[in-house]
Amino acid sequence: MAVSVVLFTSDLRVHDHPPLRAALRATDAVVPLFVLDTGIDATGFAVPNRRAFLADCLADLDAALRRRGGRLVVRHGEVVAEVCRVAAEAGAGEVHVSAGVTAYARRREERLRRALESAGRRLVVHDAVTTVVPPGVLTPAASDHFAVFTPYFRHWSQHRPRDVLGAPRVVRVPDGVGSADLPARRDVAGVSEGLAAGGETAGRRRMTAWLRDGVARYAGTHDDLGADATSRLSAHLHFGTVSPTELVRRARAADGAGAGAEAFVRQLAWRDFHHQVLAARPHAATADYRTRHDRWRTGPRAEADIEAWREGRTGYPLVDAAMRQLRHEGWMHNRARMVAASFLAKTLYVDWRTGARHFLDLLVDGDVADNQLNWQWVAGTGTDTRPNRVLNPLAQARRYDPDGTYVRRWLPGSTGADGGGPRPVVGLAEALDRFRQARGPAGPAV
Repeated sequence: MAVSVVLFTSDLRVHDHPPLRAALRATDAVVPLFVLDTGIDATGFAVPNRRAFLADCLADLDAALRRRGGRLVVRHGEVVAEVCRVAAEAGAGEVHVSAGVTAYARRREERLRRALESAGRRLVVHDAVTTVVPPGVLTPAASDHFAVFTPYFRHWSQHRPRDVLGAPRVVRVPDGVGSADLPARRDVAGVSEGLAAGGETAGRRRMTAWLRDGVARYAGTHDDLGADATSRLSAHLHFGTVSPTELVRRARAADGAGAGAEAFVRQLAWRDFHHQVLAARPHAATADYRTRHDRWRTGPRAEADIEAWREGRTGYPLVDAAMRQLRHEGWMHNRARMVAASFLAKTLYVDWRTGARHFLDLLVDGDVADNQLNWQWVAGTGTDTRPNRVLNPLAQARRYDPDGTYVRRWLPGSTGADGGGPRPVVGLAEALDRFRQARGPAGPAV
């Protein structure tokens, strides 16, 4: 009996899963495998909120496979060693996996390829599983990637996404391949109180509801903080419980979606854009994509400001509300993320990496490409063509939370944009002057 292994990574679904469908077509049986990677544990990336959401995802994936006659095999350890061990136990000739983007994932993929080949086995890597357009497919004439979003989006919009694949009806798993117990959310300490449920079932339910009731209004409401009118699908995209390709195709086909679908699909293109930047420039995960030679603040006063920002007591209600939402839900509205990030990097003039790390410590959708490159965009060290822009937290609140709904939701008793909290840690005029002097002669736009 011909057997193959399907290594699940950030694609925890059975619908529209090219590696799973390819393996089922090529062999008589498959071993659906997920490895709880001790290497990721060592990096500090496996934080409570994502571990809890992952546990939900794995339980749901196992249930979906069992409904089709299969099961999920879970192992703990170093991924290459565990995959090779499972392939040997099952007598598998091939291992199928979705292509990674980060430097960590690509190194792991190459080590796995070499290890399998040395044992007479083959690694099959599938593109367009975790993104709509694979990194490297769209490139300008003089570079290996697009550094500006607008021309990238123009090319991206002309690219025809692959067809969406249905879920398999039957998944046959060979006997004799042992599995560790599935992790459980209840065993994870330190989880945000309001963390949403994970898993493909929850993701598809949210996707369907969003496309039916939300996407048509997206163009006019996505920045309205009080309305909370975004899809909240980011965690499902990060863990792959929802297919970005299916989401784009269904959004474009939604009845009456029009401008809303167009605006929403543009956000999915931003996600692909960041992935192609990181794939081409892996160092951008930790280093400036475009350095501004910043002299970031350090020392006791800077540390006190950082702590006030983390705890949501900067004295600027919109910033503080955003940070309280992050801690409670493990998630934050995108407009609030931009304001909170701008406040740390430009108003407080603190290294963007400090903020990016805090976000990754709490965000359930904490994705290296999106998180790091969005932080750099706001800090002006990334792909933003206006690197000195500063988002004024009071002006942003008046524009995007004019009646104070969002602020009061997370800061009960607040009077709205201009007060009701602790004394501001810094005056905006003072901070703007400090940023101008530190960044250089080109003054920022407020």
